Amino acid sequence: MPRILGVDIPKEKRAEIALTYLYGVGRFLSNRILKDAGVDPNKRAKDLTEEEISHIISTMQKSGYRLEGDLRRDISQNIKRLMDIGSWRGSRHKKGLPVRGQRSRTNARTRKGPRKGGLAVIKKPEAGKPAAKPAGK
Repeated sequence: MPRILGVDIPKEKRAEIALTYLYGVGRFLSNRILKDAGVDPNKRAKDLTEEEISHIISTMQKSGYRLEGDLRRDISQNIKRLMDIGSWRGSRHKKGLPVRGQRSRTNARTRKGPRKGGLAVIKKPEAGKPAAKPAGK
């Protein structure tokens, strides 16, 4: 199983698709990387040689794109900055609500999480009156 940027890519998939398992790499970017590295995109990941893998890695490093850990860190820093300056988007991130203007009265379950169970109210019988008898006898 080839390992690129600390991520095991699936060996049975084509190289074009296998590279999309890296965070920040989509189909367009994976095709561009493979073209620059001189690797056939239809080749299976298990058939890639060590030389081809090293070409792919060097092409990714030279490209200047932020991928995997760097990209994750940048995104989390941007969100933290929004929360620190107290912007509207930052406050929505803090509260765990939708950030981009969606309604939150209904829906938004992905962002808010599962519903909190509504507590059913059960009436206790009053002290002076006997409990109701079951019907049918």
